[in-house]
Amino acid sequence: MKRSSWDTLTTRQPALFALVLLVLSLLINLILQPNMFARETLNSNLRVFLPIIFMAVGQAIVILGGGIDISVGSVASIVNTVLATQVGLQGSPELMWKFVFVSLAVGFLAGAINGFFIAYLRLQPIITTYATSFLFAGVALFILPNPGGGIPGSIAALYRNSTPLNLPLAFFIIAILLLIWSYISSTRYGKFLYAVGGKADAAYETAVPVTMVQFSTYVISGLMAALSGIAITMLSGSGNADIGAAMTLNSITAVVIGGNALSGGIGGVAGPVMGAITLGILQNIISFANIDTWWETFVKAIIIVAALAAPGIVNLVRDLFRERRLS
Repeated sequence: MKRSSWDTLTTRQPALFALVLLVLSLLINLILQPNMFARETLNSNLRVFLPIIFMAVGQAIVILGGGIDISVGSVASIVNTVLATQVGLQGSPELMWKFVFVSLAVGFLAGAINGFFIAYLRLQPIITTYATSFLFAGVALFILPNPGGGIPGSIAALYRNSTPLNLPLAFFIIAILLLIWSYISSTRYGKFLYAVGGKADAAYETAVPVTMVQFSTYVISGLMAALSGIAITMLSGSGNADIGAAMTLNSITAVVIGGNALSGGIGGVAGPVMGAITLGILQNIISFANIDTWWETFVKAIIIVAALAAPGIVNLVRDLFRERRLS
């Protein structure tokens, strides 16, 4: 394959590495867990993966637009503490729905705060969202200083046990996310998003509303982080102000595995979704293989390096073979 062909493939199919890695991890997990594709097992796995899938989708859109959001885990923590303290173990479904909408408003507001500072005040995304992550984490800790509270078990069971058409509920949610992204990416907004992530200055000169696009990506990220917080609350059934702390890095890792360029403008949402599922499967593999948990961090680091370096390594190896043939 010529260099131009390889570059075209990696640009047009950035999720290829994520797909290969997902298939490999599925095969390994299947060996360790033969009933992996049984309905209940599949439902159990997908409902655990869904919170990070939500967060990875939001993170992917921000990164596509040339930014990054370090605050998503803290936003999920705020949502978790709000639901756990305001709905409570004796809450009604009506009260739960009310605070689901409140949670989405929290995510919208958090994203709007980030978007205002970054898009309108031109502050650096990584520094700004790193700072707001502490602000949002402080709010979560203020709401719920110690782990506790929760939501009614009957409401949590809807998330845990629902299998419409004998398929996991998470399966339909993931399909909806991908369909929505497929539509968005084909619209003018989708084209603007890639243009802004690719080169914001050039996009501005061609009348692309750069500020609006950048602002909107953080709002979307905040909303997806709120959905992640709702999902993880229904999964755990309880409240903990630190529940989202580890999710931020996982969301960025999923985006990198998914083939999205951290510089922006390249990638999509399908790859990060596969990346998030792969991370969950890797955790299963480590658990079933009785491997020390520190290997999980090591494996994640290796995968990130491989995802970032793979195109360059392939080009280097091909050039070496070409030089050897010519000599």
